[in-house]
Order: sequence, then structure tokens, then C-alpha cells
Amino acid sequence: MISAIYDRRSIRKFLNKPISKKDLTDIIQSGIKAPSSKNRQPWKYIVIEGNAKEEMLKVFRQGIEREEKGNALLPQSKQHIAGAKYTVEIMEEAPTIVFVVNSLGKDIGSELTPEEHIYEICNIQSISASIQNMLLAATEKGIGSLWICDIYFAYSELCNWLNSNGQLIAAIAFGYPNESPKERPRKKLDDIVEWRS
Repeated sequence: MISAIYDRRSIRKFLNKPISKKDLTDIIQSGIKAPSSKNRQPWKYIVIEGNAKEEMLKVFRQGIEREEKGNALLPQSKQHIAGAKYTVEIMEEAPTIVFVVNSLGKDIGSELTPEEHIYEICNIQSISASIQNMLLAATEKGIGSLWICDIYFAYSELCNWLNSNGQLIAAIAFGYPNESPKERPRKKLDDIVEWRS
């Protein structure tokens, strides 16, 4: 597993080669094995392929268009819209997209009590562990992945299209890599770790 951690890369170019259902099931099972706060296991996965993927991409593009025209969920993030459009192109190339939903999550516009807010944070931590497990399992199988947060540029459109209870958290593109990116720079250990004894 240490080698998978060190070898994992964010892949943005994929081969035109489908992933077997067995491999996808193994990857998702790895996500299910993640730790979760109070064992709530708040994750739900929606696997999108084929014609459904084409429909989803159309919906994603409609959301980006809405963001550009001014009725924006992310008005302070207009400089990232070009990146979101590029993400749609990446998703188009990847054979499989998995949406990850917090099945216990509140709507992102909800007013939360401090306790509800803490529950949300704990559930999102659990879901993040699940996503990381899936990325590492994919790496171990020679399958590339990209953890995607640009979904928020089409959040309402994608939520309506998915028609799933809970809070949409992220998407993951999976496919056999058609690139070998170098490792991205990381902060130095001494800059981010404080030792106390």
C-alpha cells in the first residue's frame, strides 16, 4: 500500500478502454472498507458509464453555462470556470465516472446547528477516507483516477440529474492512464509538522 500511495497520480488523459465490472467492484469495495465516524458509513456511490455519461456531461455543461451567465453558486470563483470546462473534457475521455454522495448530508444551503455542522464535518472526513481508499485501490490495479471537485460549478443541475437523496460531495474519473505525470511538489515535512513531547 505504501507504494500505491507514492505511485498515485491525478490522471487527466485516459485510454479508450473500459474497466471491468469486477475491477470497479473491487475499487468500490475498498471505499466501503474506509473508517467512518461512529460507523455511520455515510457514503453512496453512483457509477456512470456509456449513454448515461453523455447525458451527465450535457447537464454539467449546462451548469457551467449558468455559472457564466451570472446566476452563480460560486460568484467569487469565475477564474476557475475554464478549469471546470477542462474537467468536463477529462470526464468525457474517462470510461467511468463515480459520483460520491453523503447519504446523511444536508443541503449545502441549510442552516446548521453547531452539532449538525460537526456531524457534517465528520461524515465528510469519512467520505474522504473512502475516496482515498478507492484511488489507491485503482492505482494498485494500474487504473488511473482523478478526484473531481469542479462538480460545484453545476451543483444543482447534477443533483437534479442524479436524483439521489443526500449531499453530492465529489466525482471520481476512472480509466486506464494515457499519461505518466511526474509527482507534484509537496510541502516539506519540517514546514507542516510540529512535534510535541
